[in-house]
Amino acid sequence: MNAGVITLGWRERLALPQFGIGQLKAKLDTGARSSSLHVDALDTFQREGATWLRFSLTLGPRHRHAVQCEAPAMGRRVVTDTGGHSTERWFVRSEVLLAGERFPIDISLTDRRHMLFPMLLGRSALLGRFAVDPALSYTQPRPRAASAEPGLS
Repeated sequence: MNAGVITLGWRERLALPQFGIGQLKAKLDTGARSSSLHVDALDTFQREGATWLRFSLTLGPRHRHAVQCEAPAMGRRVVTDTGGHSTERWFVRSEVLLAGERFPIDISLTDRRHMLFPMLLGRSALLGRFAVDPALSYTQPRPRAASAEPGLS
């Protein structure tokens, strides 16, 4: 292992502070190139000549609450799932808070309602930063609530 690389389990809790999400369960998947986030609804709109995305997701297994988010679109890309099905998805960039590290990643927005985890963290987000041990699970303390920085909503 590389010095400075943190070993995580196959599932961890992370935060997406720019979206006001203080905690979210994620599956860490070294077989997936990109990261993806479940959204219940997704709309596009124009702001100052740029395409933005407005999306919502529902958090919490017991005390469910909807979160409304907006972010500039990074564009659309074709993503192939493990079943070999290709779909075109919108991507956004967001900072992730995981294992005490805060770093930006690209995230595709998709319907993951039939998946166990609302977020999948792919190898592009993990590369050079984390190693994944599939024998481990929830190795890190819950993320500390981090507020969004101005202008990064």
